Amino acid sequence: MTARPRHSAALLLALALLLAAGCSTADPAPAVTAPAPQAARPVADPGLPGMAPVLDPHNVYAGAGANMLSDVARTAKPLVYVPHTTSRDVWVIDPATFAVVAKYPLGAGELQHVVPSWDMKTLYASDDTRDRLTPFDATTGRPGTPIPVTDPYNLYFTPDGHSAISVAEQRKELVFYDPHTWAVQDTLKTPDCAGIDHADFTADGRTAVFTCEFAGRVAVVDVATHHLLRTIDMPHRNTRMGPQDIKLAPDGSVFYIADSDQNGLWVLDGAATKVERTIPTGRGAHGLYLSRDATKLYVTNRHEGSVSVLDAYTGAPVTKWQIPGGGSPDMGNVTADGTQLWLSGRYDRAVYVLSTADGHLIHKIGVGNGPHGLCIWPQPGRYSLGHTGITR
Repeated sequence: MTARPRHSAALLLALALLLAAGCSTADPAPAVTAPAPQAARPVADPGLPGMAPVLDPHNVYAGAGANMLSDVARTAKPLVYVPHTTSRDVWVIDPATFAVVAKYPLGAGELQHVVPSWDMKTLYASDDTRDRLTPFDATTGRPGTPIPVTDPYNLYFTPDGHSAISVAEQRKELVFYDPHTWAVQDTLKTPDCAGIDHADFTADGRTAVFTCEFAGRVAVVDVATHHLLRTIDMPHRNTRMGPQDIKLAPDGSVFYIADSDQNGLWVLDGAATKVERTIPTGRGAHGLYLSRDATKLYVTNRHEGSVSVLDAYTGAPVTKWQIPGGGSPDMGNVTADGTQLWLSGRYDRAVYVLSTADGHLIHKIGVGNGPHGLCIWPQPGRYSLGHTGITR
């Protein structure tokens, strides 16, 4: 190839510059420097209108860490409330001494759960057979005048605090109430959700998932409109003691669903559209509770007297704690400082206090007949979603 003369290159360059100048009708534009590449940042979803913003997308429970008590919660008297389905009373325990300090007979109904209100000022003992809630003043631990509510087997509050939801198990309904006046706002029928039972909410607060114990499925509900979006069958539909408690993973990626007859958990995707897998834990998997740093998930195995400890993000097994002499660990929660896990012994007239450091039994307390939805109060968090103290 013959080399191109150097002056030809120079001439071409000059011609190019002349043409560029001739095409310009304004002052030359300033040079623009391309920005350095950056990692894409997810747009923060404001979530359900009126809901407190998520503090950490990697941990929706970031506002409920150890001893992170709100000003309202700090006014509460530290107590443990134990409702009984059979002896039909609420026993109150001093968590510092493990002594029973009060017993409140509340009539002839079945007392299921003691539930903290969304604003954390009141605790409600739910009685589904007598259709009422008995409020307890959190600052004194004493009961007040019962409130008529339809079939409150369980009780939840929407993340914006706009509604209380009575989980009317026998009626296969969700009844929405004004949480201050207890006037009915709406009723959602869930005819295909036999044994409608426990619930949790997506990270953005827009969607609720309710378990259907006697139908082997879950019901997915739009929180703002109170509409049933869909039902999702478990891969194996256990309908005797099927889906029980449900818990959102800290990063909102999945829901864990305890299934007693499955002896483990189902894992539902975070958008509540499909079941991804199962995690074996133990016989009679029932209650789900998080450590205060939200890294561990405690699963009560009610039929084998044990608690499985899982990684809260991945579901991977960490260890298993056996209750000495066996037992029937059911429902409860972790103390505000995160050092103890309190659980009712549903079939053993007992309350168990376990160390979250190594699972050893700190104390066993004799209580009434049929202890169920035990509530430790106060709890950390900005607001309560209900049940036995789901706070965020």
